[in-house]
Amino acid sequence: MEKLRGCGLLIKQIHDELRKNANNALRPLDITLVQLDALESLSQAPEGQRTLKELEQILHVAQSTAAGIIARLEQKGFVEGFGDVEDRRVKRVRITPEGLTCFHAALHCRFDAEEKLLSGLTETERDIFYTLLKKVRDSL
Repeated sequence: MEKLRGCGLLIKQIHDELRKNANNALRPLDITLVQLDALESLSQAPEGQRTLKELEQILHVAQSTAAGIIARLEQKGFVEGFGDVEDRRVKRVRITPEGLTCFHAALHCRFDAEEKLLSGLTETERDIFYTLLKKVRDSL
């Protein structure tokens, strides 16, 4: 009977619980999980900057959502937005030193959350789980 339910509900429940726990853990840093994802993307970019369009694609969100995420990070001083020198229609976003500090502090929260998620698995099971997750993601 359990197999008939499919895995979609389980994935959603895991996702919801992870998001709730992550946002609670990140609250003292004054960021959310999606804001952390944006900071991570910027921290990995050349010169710590990307276009707003690139962030939309990386975060898998609409343009208005990406703009809202960046606006909130700008208010906190974690990023700065500016126009592209070659094309004024393009908005660029750069992570600030404060944003980098916040990002590095938040990595500890992410590590702790993943440890909790995987705590019931052996090291071999963790490797298999990660491989299977990537395989499912890549098939979509």
